[in-house]
Formats: sequence, C-alpha cells, structure tokens
Amino acid sequence: MFLYDFKFDDLSIIAYNALLKYKDNYAVKPTFWVIDFDKIYHRCNPLDPQSMEDITDATEASRTVMLGLNRDWIKKQGDFFVESAINFVTAVIWFLRKYKNGRYCTLPHAIELIQAEYDRLFAVLQEEPEIRVLINPFISALQRKAMPQLEGQIASAKIGLARLSSPQLYYVLSGNDFTLDINNPLDPKIVCMGNNPQKVQTYGAVLSLYVNRMLKLVNKKGMQKSSIVFDEYSSIFVGGMDSHIAVARGYKCATTLGLQDFSQLRKDYGQEQADVITNIVGNIISGQVSGDTAKKLSENFGKIVQDKESKSINSSDISISRSTQMDYAVPASKIASLSSGEFVGIVADNPEEKIRLKMFHCEIQNDHKAIAEEMESCVPIPRPRKVGYGDIVENYLMIKSEVEALLEEECAKILARVEKRRSMEENNEKKEESGAEEDDQEQLVSI
Repeated sequence: MFLYDFKFDDLSIIAYNALLKYKDNYAVKPTFWVIDFDKIYHRCNPLDPQSMEDITDATEASRTVMLGLNRDWIKKQGDFFVESAINFVTAVIWFLRKYKNGRYCTLPHAIELIQAEYDRLFAVLQEEPEIRVLINPFISALQRKAMPQLEGQIASAKIGLARLSSPQLYYVLSGNDFTLDINNPLDPKIVCMGNNPQKVQTYGAVLSLYVNRMLKLVNKKGMQKSSIVFDEYSSIFVGGMDSHIAVARGYKCATTLGLQDFSQLRKDYGQEQADVITNIVGNIISGQVSGDTAKKLSENFGKIVQDKESKSINSSDISISRSTQMDYAVPASKIASLSSGEFVGIVADNPEEKIRLKMFHCEIQNDHKAIAEEMESCVPIPRPRKVGYGDIVENYLMIKSEVEALLEEECAKILARVEKRRSMEENNEKKEESGAEEDDQEQLVSI
C-alpha cells in the first residue's frame, strides 16, 4: 500500500496498527516505511538511478517537480518559458544519472548543480552527448549574449527549485533506505507519505515526485495486489493519473482519491484534466456536497422511472391522478442535505460478480465508543533513527561540496583537453613551418 496522509499521522497510525494486527496473514510480511519532512523517519531517493532507465524518466520527473512548484503552469504546458525550464531541469537530472553511473543522481544534487555559474555549468553539461539537444538553445543564447532571454528560460527553474533548498529536505531526499516498488512480491512494502497543511507549496512538489516515480514502478505484470490511497488528492500534482486509473485495474492496483469537492480539482488541475479524472473512475462514494459537485453527481447517478401522484381538490370532490416519469435517482438537493454518516454512491462490478444494487443511499452505523477505545490503544509509529541537527547540516554541506568537486573535476578535464589540443596544434604548425623551410632549401639547391 501507498498512503498519502495529508494531515500526518492521522491515517498512518491506523495503517501501522492494522499491519501489526494482521501481519501473520501475509506469506511475506510487508515492511513499513514513512516519508515525512517534519519528523524524519526514513530516507528515500525518488531519482534512484536504478529506476531511471532512459531520458524520458528524467523528463517525467522534471515535469512533475516544476509543475508541482508552479501550479499555474499546469494550464500553460507548451509555453516557451515553461518548456524551457522543464528541459533545463531534465538535462541536469539526466547528466547526474549518467555521471559515474548515477553516484550523485538525487534531487538535492540537481538543485545545487543548477545554481552554478552558466559558463561552468554548460561546459560540463556539454560533456554528455544525450542532453546536447536539450541544452543547445541555452548555449546559443549564452554565446549570442542574449542574457535577458537566457535568464527568462533558466530563472523560473532556479527560483522554484531554490524553495526546496532545505537541510531537512536534502537529508530525506538523498538517502536510500528503501525503493518505491511497493508491490514487489519478494519485498512488499507499506509506504506512508506525510504532508503538512502549512507547507503545502514547498512539500507538495517533492511528494508529487515520489508519487510519480512510484506509479511507474507499480504498473508492471507479475506484481502483488496493491492499494494506493490519496487523502486530499488536490494538494499534490500527479501527472498522468487518468492513465494510471485506466490501466491500474489490470495490474490489480486499487486507487482511491479523496476530495472535499470537485471544484478543488478544477482549480489545481484545470477543467479538462479534472473532467477526465472524475469521469474515468469506476466507484463514486460521496457525503454531503453542494453546488456544481452535487449537480454533477446527480447527473452521474442518472434518472429512473418514478411514480408521481397529483391531487386536485374542489368544492364538490377530490380527484387523484397517478403517473410515472423519468427523474433523478438522487437529486442534487438530497446530496446537499445529507447528514453526517450518510453517503450516496455507485459502484462497479465484474461480469462474474454482478452487483444487483449498484447505486445506493445509506447511512453507516458506527460504534463510536468502540472506535474511540481502539484509537486510544493504538501504538505510535516508532522512529528508527535519532537524527540530530548536526547530522542534517553535515549532509547539507556535503552535498554542496560534492557538486562543487564535480564541477571542478570536470572543468579541469575540459581545460586539460583544450590545452592538449592547443599544444598539438602548435606542434603541427611548427612541423609545417619546418617542412616549408626544408622545401625552400631544396628549391634553392636545385636552382
């Protein structure tokens, strides 16, 4: 299971205690991992070089991070400056993936490398043939001294990524305690990812990257059944969620998206993508909502034949007429006035497992006293390591020094190669001059 816990650790505690209760039912007991930036539990590198097979993976990771940092860019995809920033980050990530077999392929290293001076940075990036086509527009602008254009192309990436330059973020993102293949039969995992409502803008982009990389690994044949749960789904950007939902059922992956209202999805993802996501899901369960969301749900539930009775009273008699008409099965007004614990919805079924009553309007009967007792007996999630501020700062400074060493090493190689070429050219010129003098001597002798 992968669990996105918006108000960490409300749902994560329930998941952890459920694992403790039912762990004996598993053939291979799952391990439990937590990604949280406020209280550090585990470390995980979403740009793990082993999971990045080609440059398209770097492109997807770059697009996820940049659109997560700049949510208004979601509606501007294709714009020159938006795509320039994404290509620039892609080039840096793929360079780090190829450099020394991905030794420094982490998001913190990419952020630090992007902050380098243009002359040194592009000289080093040109050493990787696969990304030359991506950085060629930037090098052309640099050579033509078109600095306003170059700054416009790169500054949007640098400014956004600079918000992620935090020692705690660097510490979590640069480690490698576990991988994100949650449904690996040999190593199943339950991964809980925490967010902080006060830091959504900063944490959201990084958490989006984790989700994006995890979805790439989940949808493969031969894996175990799995579940992916998002609480407050609109608080992070997940590119290609519609594609994931379309294929996930074939890979036995159940996806649950939790939302307060459809309008949140339209605001953060745009009208077109929001409509695709809301229309492609098979099961819809809703509590009390109003406005456009209630109207849309009512239309999704459809109309049914309903009896209609009208009564007419006058001074002499009473007449009653009965008829049938098509009307909404669950009117929008009914959805808008649902009480706490009441739900309406529609569920999907299989050809061999038909559900007679697919649409429902019901109330969940809870034993609130028993639930309260169960929550009081919950065991808190243990923290596997005690991380001090000194460890976090030391890691932060180490990443900066590693990037600086990378630049110095590569620039030294380039400089040595240029000096060697210059020396060879000078030697060739001397040989040509000495050869010309010998020819002149021979010509004089012959004369």
